[in-house]
Amino acid sequence: MKTVINIVLVLCALGLVYICYASIMGPIEFENQKRVRDEAVIARLIDIRKAQQEYRNQNRGQYTASFDTLIDFVKTQKIPFVLKEGVLSDKQLEDGMTERKAMAIIERAKKSGKWDEVQKNGLENFRRDTMWVAVLDTIFPQGFVADSLKYVPFGNGKQFEIATRNDTTKSGAPIFLFEAKTPYRVYLDGLDKQEIENLIDYQTKLGRYPGLQVGSIEQPNNNAGNWE
Repeated sequence: MKTVINIVLVLCALGLVYICYASIMGPIEFENQKRVRDEAVIARLIDIRKAQQEYRNQNRGQYTASFDTLIDFVKTQKIPFVLKEGVLSDKQLEDGMTERKAMAIIERAKKSGKWDEVQKNGLENFRRDTMWVAVLDTIFPQGFVADSLKYVPFGNGKQFEIATRNDTTKSGAPIFLFEAKTPYRVYLDGLDKQEIENLIDYQTKLGRYPGLQVGSIEQPNNNAGNWE
């Protein structure tokens, strides 16, 4: 009987040790796993931001609320890249020379075959050539898969929420905004449910979006992420 009691006491002690261990290590493990997932989601949101900013540059300042359109842009479109050689000296700038004027002089020389004006203005080594390069090869690393832009890492196939808004300021100037986001419940799914609910409750009480987001259609924020 005494042996049975001792065994029960040992088991109870082990149970208490495990409970204490779990209560300490559970939140720590959650934070470690959350950090890994946060980093993956943030990296994808930054990729979306880069694609949107380049899309805007080529589309009169407007963003797109369609991932299909954005992905097609990344896959198929080209953007201008200016190859620069030489710089204007302080003396040239003081004399009123600008890059536009310099290129006009050089273009006239190319058409006429007369380079006296180029030499007179000291532009022999000045060059500005525009090349058109693929978006995919310019703003993303080699091997980047454009189709991945819309999918949330650790989201089991779920997509980011994306939206745009076009508005005007009080002075009448146009404002173009975009946002892309995903809630904690999507990419933290599978981790401790109570920890997730605690995190959501905490962010909600602070008036913050309970997840990760880049940009905002509510107010201009220079396309900042809510982790920055």
